[in-house]
Amino acid sequence: MNDIFEAVKLNLDVSQNRSLKESVYQAFRKTIILGDIPAGVRINEMEFADVLNISRTPIRYALKKLTEENLVEHVPRIGMMVKGIRIKDAHEIYDIRKALDTLATIKAMENMTSEDYCELEALLEYGEQLNALDKVDEVLQNFSDFNAFIYEKSEMLRLREIVTDLQTYLVYFRDVAIRSSARRSIALEEHWLILKGMKNNDIPLITMMVHDHLDRSLDFILAEMERRRLG
Repeated sequence: MNDIFEAVKLNLDVSQNRSLKESVYQAFRKTIILGDIPAGVRINEMEFADVLNISRTPIRYALKKLTEENLVEHVPRIGMMVKGIRIKDAHEIYDIRKALDTLATIKAMENMTSEDYCELEALLEYGEQLNALDKVDEVLQNFSDFNAFIYEKSEMLRLREIVTDLQTYLVYFRDVAIRSSARRSIALEEHWLILKGMKNNDIPLITMMVHDHLDRSLDFILAEMERRRLG
């Protein structure tokens, strides 16, 4: 149990510009998703409040939000139990993302101007520069900016909200995968091919590359989940 307390403390970042209750929620969320609090473990509010030296209110807030996300559940006469995230959840999330990302990319293609394409190309060139300098965190942000640009140009706000909610579950694993230099370089090549499909109005190429890109990302995530024995 001490390892679990230490994992939450390690992920508790109060330096960010957010409230204590939000910081506690994010710490629990990351710790649960990464499997450092295994499924089936009971979360005792009082114990965590003592260890973190805070009141029970932020912990109660965190557990409420995690219950809404289906990461924890209340079991009668037992209390709050961790459900966590499983390999089958990752497959489901990525199947949904394939459909939604393909739709967003095609819609963006239909809406984008020549200036938009120049801006997206410049973004990818900047990503290449960052990757060459091995600036990992900046490359991660560049990838996020690429996805955000496409979703913005798709002009499908509800679609963007759905995908944002989905990918937050796996963002920690994605970051682990992308930190591999080989995966970063391949992902950049895939982004260039997606852009080529958009510029050529080639829907089959767009569909193939979006699916291939997400399949490769999923492979890295599944390997990390299996390493962590998240089943």
